[in-house]
Amino acid sequence: MNNIHAIILAAGKGTRMNSSKPKVLQTLSDNTLLGHVLVQAKAISQKVHVVYGFGGDQVQQTINDDSINWVEQVEQLGTGHAVAQAMPHIEDDSISLVLYGDVPLIQPQTLGQLINAAEDSGIALLSVILNNPTGYGRIVRHNNIIQAIVEQKDANAEQLEICEANTGIMAVNTQLLKKYLAALNSDNAQGELYLTDIIESAVNDKKIVESIITTDEFEVAGVNDKVQLAELERVFQKNQAVSFMQQGLTLKDPARFDCRGTLNFDQDCEIDINVVIEGDVSLGNNTTIAANCNIKNTKIGNNVVIFPNSVIEDALIGNGASIGPFARIRPEANIGENAKIGNFVEVKKSTIGKGSKVSHLSYVGDTTIGSEVNIGAGVITCNYDGVNKHQTTIEDGAFVGSDTQLIAPVTIGKNATIGAGSTITKDVPDNQLSLSRSKQTTLKNWQRPTKK
Repeated sequence: MNNIHAIILAAGKGTRMNSSKPKVLQTLSDNTLLGHVLVQAKAISQKVHVVYGFGGDQVQQTINDDSINWVEQVEQLGTGHAVAQAMPHIEDDSISLVLYGDVPLIQPQTLGQLINAAEDSGIALLSVILNNPTGYGRIVRHNNIIQAIVEQKDANAEQLEICEANTGIMAVNTQLLKKYLAALNSDNAQGELYLTDIIESAVNDKKIVESIITTDEFEVAGVNDKVQLAELERVFQKNQAVSFMQQGLTLKDPARFDCRGTLNFDQDCEIDINVVIEGDVSLGNNTTIAANCNIKNTKIGNNVVIFPNSVIEDALIGNGASIGPFARIRPEANIGENAKIGNFVEVKKSTIGKGSKVSHLSYVGDTTIGSEVNIGAGVITCNYDGVNKHQTTIEDGAFVGSDTQLIAPVTIGKNATIGAGSTITKDVPDNQLSLSRSKQTTLKNWQRPTKK
């Protein structure tokens, strides 16, 4: 059967989050909890239904996905009641896959096994063996055959000793599911309609309830507070780091590395500690990123060195370039081949040509710099007049002396030299020295003040 409908339960408020956002909108890495579940659900199902409640408008606006069937649960009367809200939208001849919007690390291969089991038997659940299953419903078996799921508050002393716990995730033939949901009652400690009670109904109906037992407790872990959210963040990052290292990336300490986006890399790349990757980042061959760097939506070429404490966003870094330490490369910066951006340099919406150097304490904005240009320490392109931004052009081979202000719009010609300490307001011709400097004066009889 290929007609799979995913039902994601996402109606909870998440009071323990102490947040104005619904629980499913809390973020793990670069995505919401619900967003992570949606990725896995879409990978394996033909249609996704999200059952929402608290903050429903906020949830729908944040996810902003027209392919989802949004189903409102006006009253929160239990998991069985929540699933029942989606049933009118699902054909009998299908498999309903029940997921949870606060269980973000579930894997599609596990769900695939669960669906296959349900196609054979009509009903299958996902369980996990826990050393401490407190709070979870217990899987009750007889001769290794599942008989029921007993919730923690309804379990007797013998049942509380069971270590096989229910994850809540299950796959059920939709026609059977509709039948069993209609028979649910709220005769339990919570006074709710438990989805788990359909297991007993299936057993009474002489159905064999299949199970898939996951060996990864974090894959099925839910998030109820910020502590658990942080725990799963580290698991998520560790899993990514392991995958990257298996593909050949060198991580100096995988426990101190975060990828909150997509990272692609070629051979022999190395990343030091406390590096944060965001958005879509790619690295060429033999590229090194030193400690404490933040890189977002950037393409980095071969043989590049990013020195410590640099921030790079929405930029292109050419082969052989070096950046930092303590550099900030802002959006729309294009750093050319073998160019150097040194310490405490900020580059914004500018092109730095091949072999050019901006080595220290400079700001380059709205500028086109040619090849083999040298920008001295403390140079500023004054691109903003308080209302509009203006362009600076520095042509090939130019030398701009330290502590120079280039008042845009202005063009510095080929192989021109700007004397240190100048304020340049007019275009500078090729191959000439230009400077603006007041006459130096020495007062022969001057004395330093003394402390009174």
